Amino acid sequence: MVDIAVAFVMGAAFNKVVASFTGGIVSPLIGLIFNTNFKDLKYVINEGVADEAGP
Repeated sequence: MVDIAVAFVMGAAFNKVVASFTGGIVSPLIGLIFNTNFKDLKYVINEGVADEAGP
């Protein structure tokens, strides 16, 4: 049981390290290469129109 708890804590810590690495190093480098800012990127989904036949 202790092994599972240790693995869970290590997995959570590794997740934060990877997220910090990609957010702080990888994404800005890719942004510099392609001359873009990832914070401005978004995908807009258009609203669907339902009629009497359904969606």
